[in-house]
Amino acid sequence: MKQNQPIPPKLAKKLLVRFLRIDLQEEVMGDLDEQFYVNLKKKPLFRARLNYWYQVINYMRPFAIDQSKSINSNHHAMYQNYLKIGYRNLFKNKGYAFINVGGLAIGMVVAILIGLWVFDELSYNKYHKNYDSIVRVLRSDTYKGQHYVSASHVRGLGPLLRSEYGSHFKDVVMVRARIEKRVVASGHRRFTQGGYFIEPAGPEMFSLNMTHGTWDGLNDMNSILLSRSLAKKLFGEINPLNQVVKMDASWDLKVTGVYEDLPLNSEFNAATYFAPLKRYIDGRYKDDIWTNQFLHIYAQLNPGINAEEVSALIKNTLRAHMPEGTSTPTLSLHPMCRWHLYSEFEDGVQVTSERLKFIWFYGIIGLFVLLLACINFMNLNTARSEKRSREVGIRKSIGSARGQLITQFLSESFMVATLAYVFALLLVNITLPWFNDVAGKALTIPWANKWFWFCGLGFIIITALLAGSYPAFYLSSFRPVKVLKGTVATGKAAAKPRKVLVVFQFIISITLIMGTIIINKQIQHAKNRPVGYSKEGLLMFKPGSPEYWGKYQTLRNEFKKTGVVHEMAEANYPITNIRGNNSGFMWRDKDPSFDPSFNTIMVTHEYGKTVGWEFIHGRDFSRNFQSDLSGIVITESALKLMEMENPVGEVVSWEPGWREAANFTILGVVKDMVKGSPFDEVRPSIIFLSQTDLSWLFIRINPKVSAGEALPKIEAAFNKVIPSAPFDYQFVDELYDAKFRSEKRVSKVAGFMAVIAIFISCLGLLGLASYVAEKRTKEIGIRKILGASVASIWRSLTGEYVVLVLLSCLIAIPIAYYVLQNWLQKFDYRMEISWWIFVMAGSGALLITLITVSFQAIKSATANPVDSLKSE
Repeated sequence: MKQNQPIPPKLAKKLLVRFLRIDLQEEVMGDLDEQFYVNLKKKPLFRARLNYWYQVINYMRPFAIDQSKSINSNHHAMYQNYLKIGYRNLFKNKGYAFINVGGLAIGMVVAILIGLWVFDELSYNKYHKNYDSIVRVLRSDTYKGQHYVSASHVRGLGPLLRSEYGSHFKDVVMVRARIEKRVVASGHRRFTQGGYFIEPAGPEMFSLNMTHGTWDGLNDMNSILLSRSLAKKLFGEINPLNQVVKMDASWDLKVTGVYEDLPLNSEFNAATYFAPLKRYIDGRYKDDIWTNQFLHIYAQLNPGINAEEVSALIKNTLRAHMPEGTSTPTLSLHPMCRWHLYSEFEDGVQVTSERLKFIWFYGIIGLFVLLLACINFMNLNTARSEKRSREVGIRKSIGSARGQLITQFLSESFMVATLAYVFALLLVNITLPWFNDVAGKALTIPWANKWFWFCGLGFIIITALLAGSYPAFYLSSFRPVKVLKGTVATGKAAAKPRKVLVVFQFIISITLIMGTIIINKQIQHAKNRPVGYSKEGLLMFKPGSPEYWGKYQTLRNEFKKTGVVHEMAEANYPITNIRGNNSGFMWRDKDPSFDPSFNTIMVTHEYGKTVGWEFIHGRDFSRNFQSDLSGIVITESALKLMEMENPVGEVVSWEPGWREAANFTILGVVKDMVKGSPFDEVRPSIIFLSQTDLSWLFIRINPKVSAGEALPKIEAAFNKVIPSAPFDYQFVDELYDAKFRSEKRVSKVAGFMAVIAIFISCLGLLGLASYVAEKRTKEIGIRKILGASVASIWRSLTGEYVVLVLLSCLIAIPIAYYVLQNWLQKFDYRMEISWWIFVMAGSGALLITLITVSFQAIKSATANPVDSLKSE
């Protein structure tokens, strides 16, 4: 064989095997220099071996260079080789492969779910084709020194904007400010549905997707547009066009169109019908032009028109039509792209909305969880660097550049990330229904969307770089001389980065555990709050039919006859909200400049017995006293506001502004009723007796009868008296629990993230513990032979991780306290953070760590030392 002729691959492989057994104590291969040869040749013992290996190196160097050129000229073959090696490494080390791929897949699942949720939030209202040109008119005003922003307007503003600023607006549409719950019936099918009263141009402005009829369907005052789901409920498979539905048993409306149900991420998603606004106005507000603010006003800007410029033009439009000496409101335009995330104002100034905070919160948590999975990958690959160090040494020795090695390890990382992404998509498909239920969404995986796959590829690349960059640069930095003679740094210095990453993992995990505990404690704290009435066995509903008016006593008698109804009463508002707030009250010794607002409630005599009031002073309303019609019951917080020592018998006068002042005598004081958010301060309330029919019915089920037995009898009695309306009841305790929905979602998501984070962290610890135990096999065997107990070996193997977790706790506790204390500040009624919560979270993390690490530690400690010492 000639000096510069490349060695055949099989012979080269044999020479490499022999080369690995060389025991030279200085540099070899490319690092040899002339002085080294001179010094070595002086030693007879090494002269023969030197000549032999010198020939090997001379033979192999051309071969290595030729191979490198061949690879460089064929990138496909090079990457194919890299992936083949990576594939073999995965299947050679199945345990580590499972931890790497499984950990990354779980991290990706969280990131994909959060990504879908964030995308859905950011694409809110984009279903509407005119998304970029639709605006909402806002009104800013000052009342009693407080600045507020509202979207409610008077009826005269819409026509005024059309006439004076028609060149800027393509159209202006007025809509009833809130969704209307109405009984919609066809024959014997009756349903209570929510919808909007809107002007005829509305369906086109909001680009409803019509399946029957056209956008012009509301030009007739006796028409209605139905959602496809409602049309199917009312008419089945019959063509709904030109069919007649009866609304509230009083209006006959012809179906002139059917539209696709609006998605959940639309402002109008709850609308199952759209009816003409004229029908609503003519029924209640025909002559109310400039006083009552009960409408929302939307506009579509003409092409090229800027919303801010138009806001400046219309700013003072309303002032000329306001009564002299009342208020000076200003108008502005609010683009549709900002409705969902930028619609919260405090004292007239826009503030960061809770929705936007959730997006940041979930996005950061999702990123951290993915980062935890990447940390596992880094840790395990760097921890197992000794097993691949010789491979690096050989590759460098035969000519591989560091850049090629980095490319190789990043290619392996890319392969692992791709495999993890495939598994992640399968897991997302399985978990998405649960996530939708928790998040209140209807998310789907957009399989047919090319941008989804582009994002997926970017996601894989970013994850691969994030997870594989450190191992790639770390492994490729090994010097071949030290590697091949077994002196690569895998001791304490090499372990420091791994320890830092483990601490970082547990900081995130422990913080999430603490967050989950405190969120749940805050929810439970509010749930345990006294509400001032009895929720259990109390149901309420709105009859929704004019047939009910005047039949309260008849209906009450029918209910009492069933034997399953303890009591029944009426009120003007549900017991679970704080609608109906008024000022203008006067009482003895009141400061004239002090004009607080009270929640005013109109009720019938039996309201207190029905809802279960708790009296502090005085008595309830009674039918035995005619004078009670001018009597009132106040709540405990109202008493504190009025600062009365003996409230019973005191007189309170009320001049609401739309009638003359009337005097009312305080009959009694009840405990505060939590009607609004259970996390807010209670509103002081004043309760009046009413002699007219009220909108809401309340029924107290006989406590001796089950709800399952009572409800059919109550429904039968209701249908006997009011056959034109459905019996759509709601249990008050369920409605009250719904007030915790937002916080429960945060709790569930935080809990889910905490479980995933601690699982990923422990998965990584298990891999590290397995590796360390494997590396210390001989040491453990020698210790056992010298008399070490299983307990002492267990302490030796687990002590390091206990210290790391304790360090993580010390760092995580102040971070968690600061974040959670700030979160609690948004609640008026809140818990105090106790020290035991941090102890519990830290102890839980420590216990989970010990369980994870102890499995491998005990397994290694109980192994037969003979087997470990006879290896190699």
